[in-house]
Amino acid sequence: MKRYSYLGDRMTDTTLKGQSCRAILREDGKTIRGKNGSMLVEFDNGRMATVIGRLLRKL
Repeated sequence: MKRYSYLGDRMTDTTLKGQSCRAILREDGKTIRGKNGSMLVEFDNGRMATVIGRLLRKL
């Protein structure tokens, strides 16, 4: 399982800043990424979101 910490930016919901999350994986084991560098993640509270990939840090 791939775990990340989401840094967020000034427009990010304050409840998501600094939270840990896990990447949602495709069937082949790779993460789901968008063409603009976004990534689909699920936070520990169960909320799924598409976030900017460069604001994620591996744990």
